[in-house]
Amino acid sequence: MKVGIIGLGLIGGSLGLALRSLGWEVLGTSRNPRTCEAAVAQGVVDRASVELSQVSPAEIIFICTPIGLIVPIAQQLVPLLSPATIVTDVGSVKTPIVESLAPICPNFVGGHPMAGTAEQGLGAAQFGLFEDRPYVLTPTPTTPPESLGQVTEIVRSLRSRVYHCSPQEHDRAVALISHLPVFASAGLITTCSDPSLDTVRDLAQKLASSGFADTSRVGGGNPELGRMMAEYNRDALRASLLSYRQNLDRVLTWIEDENWAAIDEYLHKTQQERPSFL
Repeated sequence: MKVGIIGLGLIGGSLGLALRSLGWEVLGTSRNPRTCEAAVAQGVVDRASVELSQVSPAEIIFICTPIGLIVPIAQQLVPLLSPATIVTDVGSVKTPIVESLAPICPNFVGGHPMAGTAEQGLGAAQFGLFEDRPYVLTPTPTTPPESLGQVTEIVRSLRSRVYHCSPQEHDRAVALISHLPVFASAGLITTCSDPSLDTVRDLAQKLASSGFADTSRVGGGNPELGRMMAEYNRDALRASLLSYRQNLDRVLTWIEDENWAAIDEYLHKTQQERPSFL
């Protein structure tokens, strides 16, 4: 059995390592010929090329490129494939991708592994990245059950926790727990970096420890990924940001009114609710 991987970065590379260990023959493609050579040398893929036709013999193909490239690449890819070939992706936004590709690729199954690190590129690829991590598949009413079943089986073989939902449900959920945190965290960094803080900013940089590291991590991540979250999941992210702003305004009002009881109740509630997300 052959699987194709388009895009040999962190996710594509980690996927290749996992699937090869399970006995799949992995065919890869990347825009950079040096990445193709490195992927073969590191055992990520069996063969790799800059040509999309490299992956055309595969039964299942994973598109692991940045969000903005998924649809254009799939449009180039589909004419090269057998009608039976299954195509899936790993994009963190699903509705625009699924709506664009379902009409031209009947066996397309939208996917999103909720896994990653602060590092990018093939060098960051690691075996076991997807183990015990959520992996969302977003079928539509027209998705062939056989195609969904095969992608589900592969994802389960990665030892991921598989979830099925609509593309729209996915985008609303990830706006809350993935995309909103990026911009909340970026706002924290921006606030603390304000030049008007003068020497206090310098002191804050020296004193910053684990609390700041935890809450600022995603805001200091890949700028391209964050921009594409905003561009391709605009409506859901906007709704999440508005809700977040309303909560900040409530806290600000309590502080202005010296309503310490309301703040105490608020933080007790968040303390109780946080474990259900982890």
